[in-house]
Amino acid sequence: MMSNRQQALEQLAALILTRKAAHPLRVAIDGVDGAGKTFLADELITPIAPFRPVIRASIDRFHYPREYRYRQGVDSPAGYYQDSFDNQALIDLLLHPLGPEGNRIYQTGKYNYRENAALDEPSHTAPINAVLLFDGVFLLRPELVAYWDFRIFVDADFQVSVPRAVQRDLRNGAGDNEAALLQRYQTRYVPGQQLYFQQAQPRQHADVVWENTDFDNPLCTYY
Repeated sequence: MMSNRQQALEQLAALILTRKAAHPLRVAIDGVDGAGKTFLADELITPIAPFRPVIRASIDRFHYPREYRYRQGVDSPAGYYQDSFDNQALIDLLLHPLGPEGNRIYQTGKYNYRENAALDEPSHTAPINAVLLFDGVFLLRPELVAYWDFRIFVDADFQVSVPRAVQRDLRNGAGDNEAALLQRYQTRYVPGQQLYFQQAQPRQHADVVWENTDFDNPLCTYY
């Protein structure tokens, strides 16, 4: 018997597969840090891949260099929202090539933020019926929102998402001080997300809101 999460996942995948385009389908999986965006994007591969080729990519490979990201200060919420990601590179290398006027020759990244170095990323040619599953924060901002063919907003209460994000960062070697990481979320990341909510209204642009506070029992709302 399918779990509640598996049932919701199958329904979401089926909806994505009904979307037709004369170019690869560009799916945004947006949400706050720790909401579960990356996990959901990875989960969607299994039910979609038997029917259409999947391209998997993430905003994490489109960071600006560290000096630019922190030019407004390491604790700046505005700096987090405004200066973290090279959205023009994302458009030029991935979203436009996979769009209606693109040549389907794309790259899935530009910068390795962990090593603070440019990526030597090869180019690929997408099948015309491919599905791009792209996760990240701030994906439904004004500069990007028109480039997506299907938009998912993964929602979770900050009381749940912040501890998830802190534990993820600890596992990934972002630091060994849980208290310091928690403070960074409270001063930079959560206020930065709140600024995004105020300026971009991402839920209003979503085709689906995936309520992920209760991981085992997500609530999926379609618009």
